[in-house]
Amino acid sequence: MSAIVAAAGDITAPSIEYGALAPMLIVFGAALLGVLVEAFVPVAHRFAAQVGLAITAIVAAFVGVVVLAGSHSVLAEGAVANDGPALFIEGTVLALGLASILLLAERSLDAGGSALVAQAAALPGSAAERAQPSDAVQTEAFPLALFALGGMMLFPAANDLLTMFVALEVLSLPLYLLCGLARRRRLLSQEAAVKYFLLGAFSSAFFLYGLALLYGYAGTVRLSGIADATRGSTKSDGLLVIGLALLAVGLLFKLSAVPFHSWTPDVYQGAPTPVTAFMAAGTKVAAFGALLRVLYVGFADVRWDWRPMMWIIAIATMVVGAVLAVTQTDIKRMLAYSSVAHAGFLLTGVIAANKEGLSGTLFYLLAYGFTTIGAFAIVTLVRDAGGEATHLSRWQGLGRRSPLVAGAFAFFLLALAGIPLTSGFAGKFAVFAAAIKGGATPLVVVGVLTSAIAAFFYVKVIVLMFFSEPAADGPTVAIPSPFTAAAVALGLAVTVVLGVMPQPLLDLAQQAAPFVR
Repeated sequence: MSAIVAAAGDITAPSIEYGALAPMLIVFGAALLGVLVEAFVPVAHRFAAQVGLAITAIVAAFVGVVVLAGSHSVLAEGAVANDGPALFIEGTVLALGLASILLLAERSLDAGGSALVAQAAALPGSAAERAQPSDAVQTEAFPLALFALGGMMLFPAANDLLTMFVALEVLSLPLYLLCGLARRRRLLSQEAAVKYFLLGAFSSAFFLYGLALLYGYAGTVRLSGIADATRGSTKSDGLLVIGLALLAVGLLFKLSAVPFHSWTPDVYQGAPTPVTAFMAAGTKVAAFGALLRVLYVGFADVRWDWRPMMWIIAIATMVVGAVLAVTQTDIKRMLAYSSVAHAGFLLTGVIAANKEGLSGTLFYLLAYGFTTIGAFAIVTLVRDAGGEATHLSRWQGLGRRSPLVAGAFAFFLLALAGIPLTSGFAGKFAVFAAAIKGGATPLVVVGVLTSAIAAFFYVKVIVLMFFSEPAADGPTVAIPSPFTAAAVALGLAVTVVLGVMPQPLLDLAQQAAPFVR
């Protein structure tokens, strides 16, 4: 017994830098408090408590990220990196999370909402009339969103593959639940949740198997240790190549990259639109941050092994996303395939494998995230008696019914198309210039051609809204509350500012570019 006690006394407690980890701890702590609010706070006060807690936590965590700016260290016994790219991604995810919380707070996940009820009260027997204030918002969505947000912050900051896998599951599991929370579209919503869960479980299994093979190759799951093992190694590359390929499946699934994109249109269409906005923006930002860390830190010295694979995936992703988006008749499915195409554009910056590619990708992620949330916020406003009017035919003549809402949506579409003086143009220019410098000029040519194809379906929607006669039984455009108005205004402001004056953020992204090893 004394020997066991003596041996236990030799165990050194791990050193945890709680101050540097404060932004993540704040978000996770608020998520836990949100669970307690659901359990103990009366229903009448639950909504205000959950919204106030979520917004306060996100703002406090963002302040923490700003305070930590300039840090360049490894935390939690090497498990978490606290460097420029991680902090940039964390700040971006928090800002996108705030906009998403505003959308969640505005209306129910079933497309109810007080604004719609007030505006459509004249429709007897409609879904709008039946949406009572008691079920206007499902408050359990807020702690789930905070858990997912915390996972999104940890995912790109994970400095070893095991921590990255845990973060992947932490961000994914709440999203599976959020996708199935629509009550009045229960079948479509639950189908989306099950499909996302099953395919996500498969991709996580691939990630974990790749992790095991890489551990067998390098003898460590630390990214810096894997990089050391690949540098000048005489070992067989079989475990390395297969392990990296399997690891990439889990990451590329979250990016909606071809051929791992099949879940995207169905889940985007079936999930509640505020949740779709949160997924489309936050998950993509976090997943690209994790992919950049894996490739630029762990496998930078074997780039000739992964770049050909990424070339093929990037080209397929751009072409499939752009071509299939043209054939869609549902606005949410169209935006889903648009998201696939943008994943391909972002991969051109990753493939550049240089500092410009890293900074350009960081800039593009922030610009794309706010534009996407703004576009989905507009989608929540266009409604009929059955809920959101997402079929393109219902948007016919919308510019004459509500020119302000249609104009804002048209501007977001132009930004997604990459028209000059929008953030989309600046983002594409940044990643394409980096790819050219990195020797990937043919990839840029494909990107430009697919951008032209993508511009077609964006312009098609604009023409439908402004140059077609509105139908007599057209949808109602709900008057946005301060929550939705704030989300749309934030998206518009970021899209305009980054389109007109992109250089300050580009400089910030370049300063944040070096990874800690």
